[in-house]
Formats: sequence, structure tokens, C-alpha cells
Amino acid sequence: MSENIITGLDIGSSAIRVAVAQVTPSEGPRTQIHVIGAVEVPSEGVHKGTITSIEDAVSAISKALEQGERMTGIPLHAGWVGIAGHHTLVQTTKGVIGVGRTDGEIRDEDVERAIEAARSVSRPTNYEILHVIPKSFTVDGQQGIKDPVGMNGIRLEVDAVIIQALSSQIKNLTKCIYRTGLDIEDLVYSPLAGAEVVLTPRQKELGACVINLGASTTSLILFEEGDILHTAVLPIGSDHITNDIAIGLRTSLEIADAVKVRYGHAVAEHVAKKELIDLSEFGMQGEEPLERRYVAEIIEARVEELCERIDAELAKADRSGMLPAGIIVTGGGVRLSGITDVMKRVLRLPVAYGELHGVTSVIDQAMDPAFSTAVGLAMWGAEIRSSSGGGGVFTKFKSVDKVSNQVRKWLRSLIP
Repeated sequence: MSENIITGLDIGSSAIRVAVAQVTPSEGPRTQIHVIGAVEVPSEGVHKGTITSIEDAVSAISKALEQGERMTGIPLHAGWVGIAGHHTLVQTTKGVIGVGRTDGEIRDEDVERAIEAARSVSRPTNYEILHVIPKSFTVDGQQGIKDPVGMNGIRLEVDAVIIQALSSQIKNLTKCIYRTGLDIEDLVYSPLAGAEVVLTPRQKELGACVINLGASTTSLILFEEGDILHTAVLPIGSDHITNDIAIGLRTSLEIADAVKVRYGHAVAEHVAKKELIDLSEFGMQGEEPLERRYVAEIIEARVEELCERIDAELAKADRSGMLPAGIIVTGGGVRLSGITDVMKRVLRLPVAYGELHGVTSVIDQAMDPAFSTAVGLAMWGAEIRSSSGGGGVFTKFKSVDKVSNQVRKWLRSLIP
């Protein structure tokens, strides 16, 4: 029973989320999972995706895991852990090898050697490689090949994306998790894991961007022709909206957050001019009623700034206003009313809420956009385990699992 259990652990700045899932039989090529447990607890000791207090983080993670075990009735021994933040780097690289076989036929081991050659790229000091994801291959000058196995040639090249993270941050994160008693199956770049469950293969092929609006950061990952085109983590999140409201109303962050959740709207013109907010219901006695449109104007200004930052990232990939499958938004911040309307206007693209694909659950919370990363991590683990017959990047490139094993060995060497 426990062998079939996959745990996804998403450590965010405002909440720590745990998704416990089982792999279920699927008729199509895509792996299917059934979520049997979904837990969310307030986060401590984490800021903008990095560990700021090991003791607080260990306490919060332990609490989330305990609740997950209580909900499912199953001990959680190992999990797939998400990592993101400003310390992550993404770069493209190329690996070139010669096919030494007399018949010139390219085999799996040749593909693995080419990816290993791409992996040996010079990287910044104190950074470790999380993922090496092949984009396309070139055989004797013929470009755009997705799977060269079985073809004939003497020169094999691979264009790959390498995702790296700061060694100190990896060590701090792994130290926190190992102190809770949980073994780490692998560290996974969070935006990549979230995209696994909210994007369909067709959307990845046409061109789409997944935006995860978190508390302190907003991550985006851009796909085209099935490959990663660009990714970034922006230092703006839903907490910045709360901060702006607190300054504008001259009140505490707790009251500002309550006002945002109950009355917040990202489009000021959608709010009636005469609509008022009675601040006494938030404990602010003796205050004059507040115009709801004033709060909406504060929110709209910050959301517009965020969208402009996102558009600048899309422009780096020459895709500003040019994504056929549009924008998919996930994360806890998407609960804010009207946020998609602002995104459509500023980004000039279709915008939709992220729906989880290949996932079933009787727990409503598990299908919430805020759980897309945690569930995506569980899906990532399911894909790796069934890489011989699963979907996504894993069937095309089995060497991803090999890289994953190398990272896992390195992580275990850090156990005190």
C-alpha cells in the first residue's frame, strides 16, 4: 500500500501544503493520480521561497506532515519537494557527441551521453543542477528531432534546459525536511511541477504560460512546441497587495487582509461608486464607512504593476501578446475577484484559471488552484515512477530519471 503512495510537499511563504496521492490505472498515455489527502498549514521560517529560520520551518513542516498522516491514516516516509525562489537559475546549453557504432544507429545510451555532455556546462560557483531537460536533438545537421533513438547518424547534438539552485538554499531546505523524519525522493523546480497538472500537451505545443501567484513571489513558466521557453520568479505576490491596503487604510495587516478577502476587487470600474464598507465589522470602531472603490483602486494599481513585470518577462522570450494558448493562472492569489480581467487587458492574451488534469479526488481542497504545485509534485513523482509508460517529458527522455537519481544521492549525502 505504502509503495503506491506519493507525497508532494510545497513549502511556500504563507502556507505549507501537502498532497498525498495514489497512482490509478489510466486508459490513455497520461498518468492518472487520485489525491487521498490534502493539508494546508500556515508557513513559518520561509520568506520568498527561501528558509529564514530552520527551527520554525521544521515545526511548520512537521505539523503539515502530521496532519497529512492523520487525514490518510498512512505514515508518510518520503516525498517530492518543490523548490523555487530568486536563487534558482535557468540556462540553455548544448551537448555534442559522436556515435561510434559501425552501423551508425543511435541508441538510448547515446542519448544519455549527449545529455551528460550538456550537463557538464560551466555553472556559477555554489550552484547545483536540479534538472537537465532536453528540448530537441540534431542528427548530422538535421534539427528539430524530438526522439533520435533508432535513427542513423555520426554526430548527435542536444539542446537542453538546465535548472540550477543555490547550494546553500538546497542544504537549508533538505536539513529542515530531514529533521522532520521525511526522506526526500527528489527536489523539483516548483513551476515545472505545477505546469505538469494544469497544462495539456496541446497547450504546451501551441504555446502557453503558467503563472503561479503566491504570497511573496509570482512564478511563471513558458512553454512552446512542448518545451520550456522561459521561466522566472518575480518578487511580487498577494501579500504586497495586502501591504498596500494596510498603508492606504492606515490599519493592521490582519484587517487589511480581511478587507481584501471579503471586499477586494482588481477592477475599480466594476465596483459601484456609492458602495461602502462598514469597518466596524473588522473591529475598527468609530471609523467612517470606506468606499469599496478606493480599495479596488489600490488593488488594481498593484495588479497592473505585476502584469507589467510579467509582460516584460514574456518580451524577453519575444512572446509578449503572442501566445496562442494564452495564460493559465494558479496559486492562492487567484482567488481575488477580477484579477483575470486585469491580466487580459494588460497582457493582451486570453487568461484562464488553472484546472488540474489527470487528477481525481473527493477532497474539494485538493482541486483548489492553491494546491496546483503540491499536486503537481505528486504527479511528477508518479510520472518518474512510471517513466517506462507515462507521459510528459519522462517518456521521451528516460535520462531525466538518471539525473534525478544523481540528485537524490547527493541529497542523501547531506544527511547529518
